[in-house]
Amino acid sequence: MGDLRVTVPQPRGPIVLVWGNARIHLVPPLKTFFKANTHWLIVFQLPAYAPDLEPQEGVRSLVKRDLGNLAATDLGQLTRAVKRKLKQIQYRPHLVDGCLTGTGLIMDG
Repeated sequence: MGDLRVTVPQPRGPIVLVWGNARIHLVPPLKTFFKANTHWLIVFQLPAYAPDLEPQEGVRSLVKRDLGNLAATDLGQLTRAVKRKLKQIQYRPHLVDGCLTGTGLIMDG
């Protein structure tokens, strides 16, 4: 876990990590790392299945809404369509904010 410490820049304030419940997220070395770095790292462990708490689910929904009627002829066409939609979302911060708000996890600060 020493490599992770090297790759993390010195934060000006705490870093908040909202962590899913995948098996890899629960390994003892990570738990040890989290406990040893509570002075700059705050970890929120999500329940095993909580799509309503995951902002990326809102983003996926926005992407899938536009792709529902796409009859892609190959993987490249589908990839371009997904990238185009993600780029559109990127330049509309209110959409991303809506995905965050939908989780109820917004923190004032």
